[in-house]
Amino acid sequence: MVRAIGIILAGGNNHRMKELSQKRAICAMPIAGSYRSIDFTLSNMSNSHIQKVAVFTQYNARSLNEHLSSSKWWDFGRKQGGLFVFTPAVTAENANWYRGTADAIYQNLSFLKSSHEPYVVIASGDGVYKMDFNKVLEYHIEKKADITVVCRDMDSDTNIERFGTIRMNEESRIEELEEKPLLAKSRTVSCGIYVLRRRQLIEMIEKCAEEDRYDFVRDILIRYKDVKRIYGYKMKDYWRNIASVEDYYGTNMDFLKPEVRDYFFKQYPDIYSKVDDLPPAKYNVGSQVRNSLMASGCIVNGVVENSVIFKKCYIGNNCVIRNSIILNDVYIGDNTRIENCIVESRDTIRANSTYTEEPGRIRIVVERNDRYVI
Repeated sequence: MVRAIGIILAGGNNHRMKELSQKRAICAMPIAGSYRSIDFTLSNMSNSHIQKVAVFTQYNARSLNEHLSSSKWWDFGRKQGGLFVFTPAVTAENANWYRGTADAIYQNLSFLKSSHEPYVVIASGDGVYKMDFNKVLEYHIEKKADITVVCRDMDSDTNIERFGTIRMNEESRIEELEEKPLLAKSRTVSCGIYVLRRRQLIEMIEKCAEEDRYDFVRDILIRYKDVKRIYGYKMKDYWRNIASVEDYYGTNMDFLKPEVRDYFFKQYPDIYSKVDDLPPAKYNVGSQVRNSLMASGCIVNGVVENSVIFKKCYIGNNCVIRNSIILNDVYIGDNTRIENCIVESRDTIRANSTYTEEPGRIRIVVERNDRYVI
């Protein structure tokens, strides 16, 4: 059992998520009916017996902090370790927000310095995947690597340009690293998961800060690639990250495939989330549901096809919902038609509305017809 602490980078904001990230961090985006994207990384840490995990939040962190208010859902060490949530704090020396991933670690360096575990696993909080980090650690030690980067070969139809791409030699040592290249030379992308020694990380982060550099990928991985031994660890299983509206839509739609659901929810180890005590979905007379995920607390009166419906949604009479994602706590009035849309949470859609988008495109519906009158 190799001992490590975990760091989850969950601060980012992303304009490619358009309206969806206006009121929540990307890591708090709902996934597959009852999960949030950070649940996957937290569950992987917990299942890999990493007892002590820090989450660095920053942008729009309220719903994320609420979600992380208790560590019991992911079973982080009650006596040793635990779940620590760090938001940027103003101190005597520093009044900055996190200016980048390396700066976020630098501003919380005391957490690393006061830990005793020899290794650190750094992961971003917006990936949907399952992974045993111990296997990566074993590989890291066996290769005598300074840094190990988890990577994956992407399918030919993926837009590689928005990832960091990697080229390795036959020993899996990374020879080239490009962040969001204009023209990708390789189909292997970095998954944003890194393993390295705690002391080495402290040293590199301190050096970065001295030189006013703030980004982990640009200022550590790319700068040190010829100086340090940086290796790639290839993962083969399902992995997606939520970086754009299309990715978010596609990831949720993947959960309508039986093999993806089976992989995440029926095979060991499990994915955990904060549990809301809600009644099971209720299907009233006349409702029809085909190939869809229905979360608890929903009431359905209409027709739902190929859609993911999150918690506490109400779907009125004669509604037709196809190829859409309805986020938490949405009220949809009677005779409404929604196709190829993502409906923002807590929306109230009036009766007799129509929201459609042509196939292959996704429309985000944000309706503020407030039904909660203060």
